[in-house]
This record gives sequence, C-alpha cells and structure tokens, in this order.
Amino acid sequence: DEKGMSPLEIWCNESQERYVLAVAADKLPLFEALCQRERAPYAVIGEATEEKHLTLHDDHFDNNPIDLPMNVLLGKTPKMHRQVSSKTVQNPPLAQEEIQLKEAFHRVLRLPVVAEKTFLITIGDRSVTAMVARDQMVGPWQIPVADCAVTTASLDSYHGEAMSMGERAPVALLDFGASARLAVAESITNIAATNIGDIKRIKLSANWMSAAGHTGEDAGLYEAVKAVGEELCPTLGITIPVGKDSMSMRTTWEENGEQKAVTAPLSLVISAFARVEDVRKTVTPQLRTDKGTTRLLLLDLGEGKNRLGATALAQVYKQLGDKPADVVNVETLKNFFNAMQALVADDKLLAYHDRSDGGLITTLAEMAFAGNCG
Repeated sequence: DEKGMSPLEIWCNESQERYVLAVAADKLPLFEALCQRERAPYAVIGEATEEKHLTLHDDHFDNNPIDLPMNVLLGKTPKMHRQVSSKTVQNPPLAQEEIQLKEAFHRVLRLPVVAEKTFLITIGDRSVTAMVARDQMVGPWQIPVADCAVTTASLDSYHGEAMSMGERAPVALLDFGASARLAVAESITNIAATNIGDIKRIKLSANWMSAAGHTGEDAGLYEAVKAVGEELCPTLGITIPVGKDSMSMRTTWEENGEQKAVTAPLSLVISAFARVEDVRKTVTPQLRTDKGTTRLLLLDLGEGKNRLGATALAQVYKQLGDKPADVVNVETLKNFFNAMQALVADDKLLAYHDRSDGGLITTLAEMAFAGNCG
C-alpha cells in the first residue's frame, strides 16, 4: 500500500520480524479476527496456484513487474559440495583429587552461566500486556530461577503459551551430537513445569552457530543436525518448523606480527513453544515450607552415569574432561515428560526444577533460595 516505493523496493527489502503464512481461503476471516484482536498488521499478498509460475501484479501501473516460471528460480539451483573431515577428540578425565566440595560449590555459583542474573532481568518491564503469568522471578523473595515463561492468550482466559530455552555449547568440544541432544532435552525439561499435555504440542526453533570451514566443524555440524533432526526429535514426536543459523563463528587478526584467532564451539540454542491448557497450574522451583511434611525426589534421566565432561564444574577448574552428559534413553525422556504433565494437571507437585548447569547441588540451592529456606 506504500505508493512512494517501487515494486523492486517493496519486493526485495529485507524487513525483519515478518512471517509468511499459508492460510486456507475459508480460514481467512478467522485469521483476520486474530490479527485484529492482537493488533498485528497483516497483508494478503497473493494466492498459491498449482501452476508453477510466479506473477507479481502492480495495481498502480497495471503491469506485471515479475512474470516468470518457477523453474527459473528453483529448477536448476547449483548444489554446494563440501569436502569435510571429522576430528577425534581425546581428553583426560576431570582431575578431582584437589577439588573440595565447598570451594567447588562457591566457584560454580559464581560462574556467569549459573550465577544470579537479576541485573539482566530488571532492566526491562516484565509485566507488559498484563498477560504475563510466569516471569523470571519466583516466589515472595523474587529469585530469578523460573524454568519457563508463561503468558495468557487473552485478558479473560487461563489458556496461554509457554516458552523455554536449552543450550549446551561447551559439550560440543567433546561430542557434537550430545551437545545438540542436550539442548533439546533441556528445553523439554524446562517447559515441563507447566500444563501442556501431549509432547507433540511442543514446537522448537533451532538457532545453529558454527565456524564453517574450520577443522572438524562442518562434519560436527552434520552430526549435530542429524542427531536432533533425524533421530531425537522424530522419536519424541516434536517438530522444528523454524530456525536460523550463523556460520561465521570464527575471527582472525594480526597482533604484533603474530596471527591470532578465536573460534567458538558449535552452538545450538533451542527455543521451545507450546500451548498451555491452564496457566494457573504452572509449577515453580520455590520450596514450600508452609505445606507441612514434604519430600524431594530426583528423577535421574542420566541413569546414574553422572559424567562430568564440559560441565560447569570442569570449567571453573579450567578443565574440559572426557565424557559429557547425553540423552541416555529417548523413551525415558518422553515418559518423564508425560508423567510430569499428569502430575502438573492433577496439582500433585508443590515445586519443580530441572537439573541443568551446576548439577544437582545447584538445582537444590536455587530451590532453597526461592523458598528462603535451607
């Protein structure tokens, strides 16, 4: 509708944060009603036909700036060929002889990925729209340990949406596939705290970051994508409809005549999204000392393996270790989610927190902080 822009400018501009959706013609009134309710601008830009021909019509000049068969664009796209090689990593196990529990705990709690992050959270308003049912701050003492974010669908409804994240970039230094699987698993164990239902309702967004062309990274990227895209997610029944990538995670420079370089490990950041049946049923990490005698239960998805490679503990002692954590059994993860959903729906849980960076002791500490207890 912008008369001051040419068809070229409108068609080719790189506008961010826009989505192109295919909507059935009979569902268009419903879609329009949703957009009006959410105050979301939209435009119907055309219709899909069986004929593989792209036509762009300009009503102002009554001509077709684009009028060409689709095979011109897609029919003979050249394929990229890459010669890649795998890299074998062999590291010594984590040296634990000099590690003292109290000192190790203090170090882990100060590691940025584990440490308290109020300074990042309070710089913004967490209640915009008045439909935020679960933000980062948990309990009366407002400790930022929430597992997932939950919003309501409208001001007069308890239905809503949940969002969570998962990432395990350091693990890629030891095992590309394990790093990707753990990212997906963490997003699932985080979002399990709210009332979703079927695991198939969860949709993932995958943000891939890699130093393409660096030794072993291309093969590692293939291994990681295959691990989640062809193996883990299909088994779980979860789809990844969207994502993005950054393939230049390496920088080089010259300093005092010496070549220097910094290369980031392969990183997969997973964002999980799902519809929530009742936002009031969301469980937080806050330990409830006002509920009488209670029990703390550990559901060990690692099946007792307790591998320490590329953990927060290893990092604070400037080590890497040899064997990282991994998704041991996909069916166990799936059954865990189903069991959690049954317990959440029946209001059987007083508190819940996933085991993540920092291990079990950090999980318990964060729950105690949120409950102001010891």
